[in-house]
Amino acid sequence: MYRLYSFPPSGNCYKLRLLLTQLQIPFQLISVNLRNQETHLPEFLQKNPNGKVPVLEIEPDVFLTESNSILLHLSEETDFFPVDRLERNQVLKWLFFEQYSLGANLSRPRFWITVVKQSEHFASL
Repeated sequence: MYRLYSFPPSGNCYKLRLLLTQLQIPFQLISVNLRNQETHLPEFLQKNPNGKVPVLEIEPDVFLTESNSILLHLSEETDFFPVDRLERNQVLKWLFFEQYSLGANLSRPRFWITVVKQSEHFASL
């Protein structure tokens, strides 16, 4: 069974939970607490040296990282990733747009509002 290391408020983690569920792929959800800097612990850095979630363990000690790369891995040979080259190009175009245009502009404010501001240290911001 796959193991998904995830921070629940993360949009990049959410899209993997969504696709795994849509594909009816069983997985174990392992919450990683970014507030406690769990992604910087040595045992997590063995899974992803970049210290980021999501991480998908597809077999013992085999880890996939980067959400869109994992989406492509999961969607290959399914209806979520077309066979036709032009249709695949459209999927890739939207994945890149989401990650580097839309996500880059929305994820940082969302992180500050939903994660950092909940911290006692930043609650008064």
